[in-house]
Amino acid sequence: MREINLDDQIDRWRYTCPRGHRNWEATNNHFWCCECARQKGVDGVFHELRDAKDRELLSRDEVRLITSAGPYRDVHGEEPV
Repeated sequence: MREINLDDQIDRWRYTCPRGHRNWEATNNHFWCCECARQKGVDGVFHELRDAKDRELLSRDEVRLITSAGPYRDVHGEEPV
């Protein structure tokens, strides 16, 4: 399990959407990229983050997102599994 601190700009910018954009957000079961969503014919939803350091793709369930308030939780108050 890889931890990503969403409040740490360096940590967060290490990870990109599969197309290489750094403007991504976590959602309950996937990720969303505003740069991809702006492009005609491209869906902003994606399910894997790319680690820019080692180029590895990590699925949503392979990362644990951390915030200053603690672990990222979904709308039901649970960490996504």
